[in-house]
Amino acid sequence: MAIKNALLVDDSKVARFALSKLLENRDMEVNMASSAEEALDFLNSNGRPDVIFMDHLMPGMNGVEATKAIKGNPDTAAIPIIMCTSKKSSSFMQEARNFGVYNILTKPPHTDRLSLVLEQLDKDVIDGTLPEAPAAGIENDSEADQPASLPENASVEMSLKSDREPSDNGSTAANVVPLTSDLIEQIARSAVKTHVNNRLHELLSSLFDEQFDHLKRALDESRNKQESTIDEKLTAMTGLVEERTANLRDEVAAEVNLNLGRELADLKKELKRNSGFTSEHMAELKDHITSVQTIDTEFWQTLQSEAIQQAHEISRETAEDIAQRTIDLFVTQQRSSASRVYTMGLAVSLGIFSVGIAWLAGLFG
Repeated sequence: MAIKNALLVDDSKVARFALSKLLENRDMEVNMASSAEEALDFLNSNGRPDVIFMDHLMPGMNGVEATKAIKGNPDTAAIPIIMCTSKKSSSFMQEARNFGVYNILTKPPHTDRLSLVLEQLDKDVIDGTLPEAPAAGIENDSEADQPASLPENASVEMSLKSDREPSDNGSTAANVVPLTSDLIEQIARSAVKTHVNNRLHELLSSLFDEQFDHLKRALDESRNKQESTIDEKLTAMTGLVEERTANLRDEVAAEVNLNLGRELADLKKELKRNSGFTSEHMAELKDHITSVQTIDTEFWQTLQSEAIQQAHEISRETAEDIAQRTIDLFVTQQRSSASRVYTMGLAVSLGIFSVGIAWLAGLFG
């Protein structure tokens, strides 16, 4: 989107706040001014905004006068201005466009209308079809009802009648306008209407600002009271939970210590029963080594060739060592058993031989 930042000019804080929220929701950067004079100072000392939202009726310099000043400055004449007003007549909209207003946004602003205005403005900026600024000499004032059109060099002559005496040539002078009672009444009504509208706008803006400030204070006080109440309830609840769980924590700790003591005692007894390395352990180890050698080949294929070779060599050497020790132990036991049998047989043979010799010698007979 080509429209990324805006200057919002309005003397009402409520109106500025409402419109700024709508613009910020469209990811636009918003700067604000509370008067037309402040807006002109901002334009002279800061960068140029993409669009200006100008309030119509403001104390001091009104929106129409501010628009003329902006359009009369070559540095700011190209900035599109959207007039924010409560007037909805087609004649006012046409007059506003004549003195340089790009479009009209009725107050209070609505999201749909604002979207349409900004989308059209964005399209005109991209396409380069923004209307040109009016010529410097063109001035229109839609703030109040204008009296009858007067010549530029006209003079006013007091008269209580609505008609004039004809001049010598039979016609009224073109540059003399009679100041009739009707014209005086029209001028007076226009002045009073303008003054009343300005004063009423000031009073309404002040009332809205006071209501906004009062509501903001009330919301802040309500939020502070709510937060304080929540903190107090949380503190009380925390103390109650700690009080009620203190005894429970002590009971749980005692039960855990007792169970741990029992488990440690059982583990100690188990270790005593299973101490030493028996023949059964040797058989289990041998079976385990044998099972290690028969591990699934798919698992071994994921290992590197060198690691596989070393694992096989270690397994083979360990198995051979254990098998050799088992065989040596068996051979030793066999030799020990054979030696005992041979000794007994030799002793029996020697005994029989001695008895035979004695019998032959006549010792028994």
